[in-house]
Amino acid sequence: MNVPAESIRYEYDFEPETGEVIDVLPGLKWLRLPLPFLLGHVNVWLLQDGAGWAVVDSGIFTHTTQEVWEYIFEEHLENAPITRVLITHLHPDHVGCAGWLCERFNVELCMSRQEYLLCRILVTDTGLPAPEEGRRFYQSAGFSEEHMERYIELFGRFGQVVAPLPQSYRRLYGGLPLNIGDYHWQVITGSGHSPEHACLYCPELNVLISGDQILPTISSNVSVFPTEPAANPLADWFESLHRLKSLLPVDVLVLPAHGKPFRGAHKRLDELILEHETGLEKLRKLCRGPKRVVDVFAALFKSRITESNLIMATGEAKAHLNYLYYRGELEISEDEAGTSWYQSKRSRV
Repeated sequence: MNVPAESIRYEYDFEPETGEVIDVLPGLKWLRLPLPFLLGHVNVWLLQDGAGWAVVDSGIFTHTTQEVWEYIFEEHLENAPITRVLITHLHPDHVGCAGWLCERFNVELCMSRQEYLLCRILVTDTGLPAPEEGRRFYQSAGFSEEHMERYIELFGRFGQVVAPLPQSYRRLYGGLPLNIGDYHWQVITGSGHSPEHACLYCPELNVLISGDQILPTISSNVSVFPTEPAANPLADWFESLHRLKSLLPVDVLVLPAHGKPFRGAHKRLDELILEHETGLEKLRKLCRGPKRVVDVFAALFKSRITESNLIMATGEAKAHLNYLYYRGELEISEDEAGTSWYQSKRSRV
């Protein structure tokens, strides 16, 4: 099927209910797992792999998710085994049940190196107090005392919804060929949303399992975190989006982690790039006067920033400001309280 680059077309006008499985193609199943936060769901993909099924992504690690998985095993897979667990990236809604699945079926975890190692590190934060580096990071961003208390309260929760990972894994990396069942897949990696996000592409099926690299209706969060405050993930994100466009056919069927399967990847990649470029242009105008990270939310986000999304909004705003700083467009000054102020260099001429 030839789909014009300027169109986005959904393959389905419905989505699976919790515990339901949809056959997208022979040997490729789509199921949704519930999430206890705003997105509400994560898509998981099952690929026939000999007498069993390879799992791509796993859902957040909760009793509810485990119960859904057990129902899927019995009712839809007829107790056929899971053969391997492939994880696109380290965020809990994707990696949460991976360790549990690997242990239950005594199978291998497949994950990119940076995602696996960072996940192992983040899990060790559970139960620890918020570090001084984190407090300085959010003080620099302009957090109030109330917001700082919220950060301290939330710190370390990552490991509460991620089952312990296996002590060994099989590495996924860009260009790696994978034989899964009757089909040949290859790994395409991206960066920005996470350090080494692994997508799976099958030329024979013309299918891309995109994880969070290409979503049909929302833009993945691109953030700077306290562990690497000088990072420039937005530059990585732009590079990844342009590279994906150069590698993928116009009519590829995209199987995203959130939302419904669709065609029109090139159009969607262009939209994602434009969205960030538009935000950057608004920042350039806003920063004619000195601004803190928390002062620039309105230029980047349509939704209201509340306690529930403050950390993510702060990280993404910092990513955009860092991007302009590294381009030489902004300068940074720090006041006596340790708060950073960003201002356009042109405005000082």
